[in-house]
Amino acid sequence: MHRRQVTAFLELDVTEPALLAFQVAVASGSADEKLSITRDGEAVPWREVPAAHDGRLHVVDAQVGRTVLEYAATVSGELPAPETTELDLLAYRRPSRYCPSDRLLSIANGEFDGIDDTGELVSAVRDFVYGRLFYLSGSSKPTDDAIDTLLLGEGVCRDYAHLVVALLRARDVPARLVAVYAPGLDPMDFHAVVEAWVDGSWRVLDSTGLAPRQSMLRIGTGRDAADTAFLSVHHGIANLLSVRVLAVVDELPNDDGTAVVTLT
Repeated sequence: MHRRQVTAFLELDVTEPALLAFQVAVASGSADEKLSITRDGEAVPWREVPAAHDGRLHVVDAQVGRTVLEYAATVSGELPAPETTELDLLAYRRPSRYCPSDRLLSIANGEFDGIDDTGELVSAVRDFVYGRLFYLSGSSKPTDDAIDTLLLGEGVCRDYAHLVVALLRARDVPARLVAVYAPGLDPMDFHAVVEAWVDGSWRVLDSTGLAPRQSMLRIGTGRDAADTAFLSVHHGIANLLSVRVLAVVDELPNDDGTAVVTLT
């Protein structure tokens, strides 16, 4: 795998003391990386909290003021995907906050009835969501789930991912959402894709088709966006002022969306 370089800049206005949990660092911590968090230009302490599947949260007890996070990492080579347990496969079959798969059973069975091969089913769900939704920035609300997205017919990457995950779980295929850095994404931002369990490994799906999957870098992995958000604000008020993300790779691969890709 070619060398990948990523950066993230988040600026917040904290108006009431808050607990901030950032999830922007590359999973596993194997990268050559730098992370700084400041308040009004002065460094503040943070603590790293392990998350599922080698993810990492950086937590700050933020006081009133302008809080800025800056992150940069360079990654060369690959590591194996995080270990998968039987509990994982059970958990990722269940409904979750943004992926109410139990309420999509009739649609999933109607659209994909007769597709018994898991690989074919995964491809069919990917194509269905790609054809059903229109990608439109700002079209969805943070509280929208997969059903809202299906009814609205439009959304952003996390909405696409939630609908794919929910439909796969409705067909008893373990599926999870992954937040990634995605070289080639335009406009550049954090990105959300899906991993589906097929023939003993996790296969990456991206119904938006906006970036090649082969160069993506895992950040966070979980049931849905509730587990993988780049920022969570607890017991306080913090307004997000700006976000800047950059992800580049030495050589951008071609990806027609049909190849079997594993996110390492």
